[in-house]
Amino acid sequence: MGKKTSAVSLFIAFLSLCLVSDTVRSDSSNHHYKEGELVPLYANKVGPFHNPSETYRYFDLPFCSPDHVKEKKEALGEVLNGDRLVSAPYKLEFRKDKEAELVCKNKLTKEEVAKFRLAVNKDYYFQMYYDDLPIWGFIGKVDKENKDPSDYKYYLYKHIHFDILYNKDRVIEINVRTDPNALVDLTEDKEVDVEFIYTVKWRETNIPFEKRMDKYSQSSSLPHHLEIHWFSIINSCVTVLLLTGFLATILMRVLKNDFVKYAHDEETAEDQEETGWKYIHGDVFRYPKYKSLFAACLGSGTQLFTLTIFIFLLALVGVFYPYNRGALFTALVVIYALTSGIAGYTATSFYCQLEGTNWVRNLLLTGCLFCGPLFLTFCFLNTVAIVYTATAALPFGTIVVIVLIWTLVTSPLLVLGGIAGKNSKAEFQAPCRTTKYPREIPPLPWYRGAIPQMAMAGFLPFSAIYIELYYIFASVWGHRIYTIYSILFIVFIILLIVTAFITVALTYFQLAAEDHEWWWRSFLCGGSTGLFIYAYCLYYYYARSDMSGFMQTSFFFGYMACICYGFFLMLGTVGFRAALLFVRHIYRSIKCE
Repeated sequence: MGKKTSAVSLFIAFLSLCLVSDTVRSDSSNHHYKEGELVPLYANKVGPFHNPSETYRYFDLPFCSPDHVKEKKEALGEVLNGDRLVSAPYKLEFRKDKEAELVCKNKLTKEEVAKFRLAVNKDYYFQMYYDDLPIWGFIGKVDKENKDPSDYKYYLYKHIHFDILYNKDRVIEINVRTDPNALVDLTEDKEVDVEFIYTVKWRETNIPFEKRMDKYSQSSSLPHHLEIHWFSIINSCVTVLLLTGFLATILMRVLKNDFVKYAHDEETAEDQEETGWKYIHGDVFRYPKYKSLFAACLGSGTQLFTLTIFIFLLALVGVFYPYNRGALFTALVVIYALTSGIAGYTATSFYCQLEGTNWVRNLLLTGCLFCGPLFLTFCFLNTVAIVYTATAALPFGTIVVIVLIWTLVTSPLLVLGGIAGKNSKAEFQAPCRTTKYPREIPPLPWYRGAIPQMAMAGFLPFSAIYIELYYIFASVWGHRIYTIYSILFIVFIILLIVTAFITVALTYFQLAAEDHEWWWRSFLCGGSTGLFIYAYCLYYYYARSDMSGFMQTSFFFGYMACICYGFFLMLGTVGFRAALLFVRHIYRSIKCE
């Protein structure tokens, strides 16, 4: 056990090193500068404020472009995040103040004026990195005061103020503001002369270098935010306590009565007809239909569960600090590739336990079950991004790297896991023998059907997490910062507990109604929370966000479909495993012939 724990610790330490090196780096400097030394400033991207996926290269807009645009080499995670860093036209030397310094004079053509006007109308913002510190601001403003839409005035900001704090020889903080009085009118379609200028002010501070990123993470830890998060947790805990207490009491009492009744029946009348869940003991462990697909679902679900746990461990260690988003994407790609052996082993060993013979086909199905839909979604969305010339379109080189990771790491590990699973020779542990012919399932009322049961099963786990969902969505699909991973981890544990309990309860009621086809039902009921999360996506898009346009809409619903499908597989696996433990326990407790 000690060796296993140390191996996991080493794996997390190795990943942490990889991911920390995946931050947006200004250059190879150690962040120490001499007075007058040029501190690297990189322009990243521009895009509509309300459409976080729709971002474009900084120089797609006709700003002052240097003679030689120097592109920064980026790590895999940064490219996946849509970062495209290039050297910015502003020169910000260490501790050197500047007042209204000219960047360039530009004569904007009618087409360039129209381009800027459209950008201002869509609330375009720019993002830059100065010595690894993120900065952003709006490129212009629309004057709508007491006017009809046809009379709106469109203005471009031409004067940027950089306020920089330093401590000894290090940059600690940078803020950007635009001069509201230095404007260029873009309302009419005519050529316009623009002078882009900037001002730099340096001030000393006592904030240590190690704490310079704290201001970005503190916004999600403000008292009123924490109150809402704790309310969310208390709400979830109350739900869990009530549910688990209620179900445990009912199930314990009902099961106790069942055990007493069945024991009494055995003593009094051997030939008496059996009823309830004992009646179907010869069918309850009959293998499900489509067992290859079922085993593949369990394999993929187990892999995604392991992936989620590793991501949480890295988050709690502090790898995913604000504006290090590239690290999350790198972690997802790397850990998914490294855990594919778990999917292969789980799927194939379970498939062989169910007396399946074609394990190679099962392994192929496992490999494609989650990756297949994800790949098709990616192909469609990447094509959309290419048409839009957005930075979300992955370069050919990055696609090659991902394909190589899949070919050289994911697939071999999947096959090795499959071979290990096939050779594990484990037998399915069934306390009761299965009869030769299945019993007929009695007619059941409509609410005992799969869809009503899934609706009941998904609602309670979803109600335990929905408050936290808003903050996650606002972070992933907006500009809010989310750093309270400990609270998110507690919510995740609560989600697992509620999913397991509700699935066990519904499985008991299903068996008590003499319906022995519980395998797929327990998986579908466990995973149904994923469908509720996707329904919440619709609500969030139309009621809580200002996203618009075909590209942003397709990215939001496309990638959320993949995430919710992953949740479906993961929670379905949790639900089935809990139900299997329960079913084995109750049938082991009675005497089965």
